[in-house]
Amino acid sequence: MRIITQHTLGGPEVLTIEDAPEPRPRPTEVLVRVEAIGLNPLEARLRDGEFPLLGPPPFVLGWDISGVVEQAQTWRFRPGDEVFGMPLFPRAAGAYAEFVAAPALHLVRKPASLSHVEAAALPVVGLTAWQGLVDLGGVTEGRRVLVHGGGGGVGHVAIQLAKALGAHVITTASGSKREFVAGLGADEVIDYTKADFAEVVRDVDVVLDTLGGDAAERSLGVLRPGGHLVTAVAEEDSALIAKYEAAGLRFSGIAVEPDPVALRGLVDLVDQGKLRVHVQETFPFDRVADAHRRLEGGHLQGKVVLTV
Repeated sequence: MRIITQHTLGGPEVLTIEDAPEPRPRPTEVLVRVEAIGLNPLEARLRDGEFPLLGPPPFVLGWDISGVVEQAQTWRFRPGDEVFGMPLFPRAAGAYAEFVAAPALHLVRKPASLSHVEAAALPVVGLTAWQGLVDLGGVTEGRRVLVHGGGGGVGHVAIQLAKALGAHVITTASGSKREFVAGLGADEVIDYTKADFAEVVRDVDVVLDTLGGDAAERSLGVLRPGGHLVTAVAEEDSALIAKYEAAGLRFSGIAVEPDPVALRGLVDLVDQGKLRVHVQETFPFDRVADAHRRLEGGHLQGKVVLTV
């Protein structure tokens, strides 16, 4: 089979396509013939060494996959089943490949309502949004939710999820994405190029931050008493945690985990017409370097996906 690997840290040009042995599924695992691979900004950071999650190269990036079961060492799936998921995160899953061996519990059946491209785009961003808003944030009907970066991968799913939960959704986005995020259901759109959210937003119950920078700290003033910040990028900032606690606010850091129950919940929303996955651009497997350049180019709406 072909894999995309790298032997040194650096820019997109370090990604190379090589031949490798097909993996063998262990008991409770399946072998998936991959049809599509979702790309995430984290992978660009891993590729260039900014975030050493996988240790030194060589390694194979990627977690988001959709494909067809080739072999099954489990009763949960049979050969021919179409599946998708985010296996093994944060351990290496080797998803930039034509075949992936994955725990059956980290996958769910792909519904007919999702193409392989759409399904591959959903797991990391969808599970981050679900675990942030449902599991940690406890968002329910009538809550006011602020989603930072509503036009991005996590953000565009989070807006739709919060709306499906009955929340009033506020989001930050550039002016060029106003129509896009409003179409997803955002009740209020703050164009961050023209207005400071910290000055115009108040009485928020839950803030979801996947942007980083100073967004989490500047969100202190927009939360109502007892409000809750959920962040995927500043989860270990002890000084920031102390500020939130001193202000009587809740602070939760999220590191996304494989979760078949949440994936099925997301599938239910897709089937109900309450959630759609936006893929801005697809690239063939052998143009992975171009896909990474697009990933790093900024101003994405939704996701970038590789097709195999």
